[in-house]
Amino acid sequence: MNKYSATVLHIGPLVSEFTDAGILVFFGESAPPELYEFSIIHDGTTLETDLVPGDFVCLDGEEYEILAVGQVANSNFRSLGHLVMKFNGKTAVEMPGDVCVEQKPLVALHPGSSIEVFSKDNL
Repeated sequence: MNKYSATVLHIGPLVSEFTDAGILVFFGESAPPELYEFSIIHDGTTLETDLVPGDFVCLDGEEYEILAVGQVANSNFRSLGHLVMKFNGKTAVEMPGDVCVEQKPLVALHPGSSIEVFSKDNL
């Protein structure tokens, strides 16, 4: 079941500093300009159902399993397109807005890259 899909519009100049630490910060197009520097800006709009552990994020065809979802992550994602994705392999979040995914190399995103979130249930 597809829960979310978007296309990357802009990669901020400071994004590489976060990716070096295994973190991607996403925001929707309505993000204030000051957030563009360290964010991946995308055109996604509708989160069909909440993200839950066991879902998958697919970045340009590379799948990452979601292991933990913070208590405000879904509301932030739904209202602002904001998601802090940590590729740390942890099953518990450090911050309420975090989404932890399996620890493996990050795909290099660029304008035009695809972002999808889906559940493998009922495929």
